[in-house]
Amino acid sequence: MPLPQPLAEHLGRLLTEKLNEPVRVRDARPVAGGSINDAYRLHTNAGDFFVKTNTADRYPSPFISEERGLAILRKAAVLRVPEVLAQGEFGGTTFLLMEFIAPEEEDRDFQARFGRGLAQLHRHTSGSFGLDHDNYIGLLPQVNTPHKDWVEFLVQCRLEPLVKMGRDNGRIHPGDVIRFERLYAKLPALFPPEMPALLHGDLWKHNYLAAATGGPVLVDPAVYYGHREMDLAMTMLFGGFDREFYAAYHAEEPLEAGWEERVDLCNLYPLLVHLNLFGGSYAERISSVLRRFV
Repeated sequence: MPLPQPLAEHLGRLLTEKLNEPVRVRDARPVAGGSINDAYRLHTNAGDFFVKTNTADRYPSPFISEERGLAILRKAAVLRVPEVLAQGEFGGTTFLLMEFIAPEEEDRDFQARFGRGLAQLHRHTSGSFGLDHDNYIGLLPQVNTPHKDWVEFLVQCRLEPLVKMGRDNGRIHPGDVIRFERLYAKLPALFPPEMPALLHGDLWKHNYLAAATGGPVLVDPAVYYGHREMDLAMTMLFGGFDREFYAAYHAEEPLEAGWEERVDLCNLYPLLVHLNLFGGSYAERISSVLRRFV
């Protein structure tokens, strides 16, 4: 879908104000990779920029919380995060305008640098699990009501809302609703206690890239303060990162014993997200995990 010309002109005006120089969008080329938003690389007389768009039928726009999440990660100053130049709505379209970071091939040390960087990001902590505002994971609302206890947060803000959604939409097996209830009682004994860690929140292979400088770049976050095993587990949901990534992470900030056995447990949340967004075989994967623990 081409970028509407009036929107391209509007983005040019916003860039003109931001950069304090006349900016004209010469063309907008679609960028592949996302299933939720449309994305474009803008070619202008002032260089290239990146914009994500969607219809303005959700309020507040998910781009509002995405901008806030990117700002939180940028403030941590550990891993590179794209600078947001503008966020808003024009002509029935919401948009998020950012600097363009050209993706490059990963060099031999990239995954190790990424693992160390993620461990350093996870050292940023908070007085509670959650966040001071709700946001989104994909197109689903993500509740971030602060809790002092990790398991309470996991159950009340992550699992219960999506189990209910799956039940109401007929996408989750009825017996698994009961299994989730049984699982909740077992969770305190399964998770080792940890301080809340700043999480990317949706860390899989399409939500990071390698920049020309060789450094990792984080994109498309669903930020909150949580148990850091959630981020590590998410990296393994669709195939996993390179072994150098995990070795470097553990060398920088070792995980508690038994973390490998908790990977599937942590991934119940993203599996529920995918179940509610896409249906399909995710119900069977959820059933398989539940039967391991309940």
